[in-house]
Amino acid sequence: MTVRLLVYTRTADYRHDSIPDAVAALRGTGEYAVEHTEDPAALEAPLDGYAAVVFLSTSGDVLTPAGRDRLAGYVESGGGFVGVHAAACTEENWPYYGELLGARFARHPAIQPGKAVVEDRDHPATRPLPAVWDVTDEWYDFRTNPRDRVHVLVTADESSYDGGGMGPDHPLAWCRAQGAGRVFYTALGHTAEAWRDPGFLAHLRGGIDWATGTGDRER
Repeated sequence: MTVRLLVYTRTADYRHDSIPDAVAALRGTGEYAVEHTEDPAALEAPLDGYAAVVFLSTSGDVLTPAGRDRLAGYVESGGGFVGVHAAACTEENWPYYGELLGARFARHPAIQPGKAVVEDRDHPATRPLPAVWDVTDEWYDFRTNPRDRVHVLVTADESSYDGGGMGPDHPLAWCRAQGAGRVFYTALGHTAEAWRDPGFLAHLRGGIDWATGTGDRER
């Protein structure tokens, strides 16, 4: 079965230089049929043919009112949604989107190495990872801790880097249900180097596979 993804990278605020590397990496896995767009009209059209919609480092208001309605209807009726990194800095004026994703970006310290701790070792997004994962990235803080609204997969060990602002319970990647749909989010993926890192790519592929309902397929 071909897993079709709509990968959306429109930005109306900060734009990540790593976006071309990210799109190329998803295509390079050979596991997905990737349709990449930055055209809001693509989100106004029927989405039923996609296994998941991926907001990849989107920023700002990137949807039309019709696109908002289409995306919400798609997820509520069983579609998959995947948010990567700056997806948490997106659609600030649409309350539903904050609920869908689980949390909104607040701030981050400088890019630096740190440790991510795997909380759920059995999820497709975390099975390939070590229990403590050494990562160099932009460590997002969120405005609220999403733990009571999501299933936390990975947390940040703030003692391993400088400038963390959430304390000892700092979710970094999670999943949740929204209506009949599945939502996966990872805060990682800021740098171009991340998109060449086998660990990060395995993490993201597992999240995509969970969101699309193909999480137990053989690779």
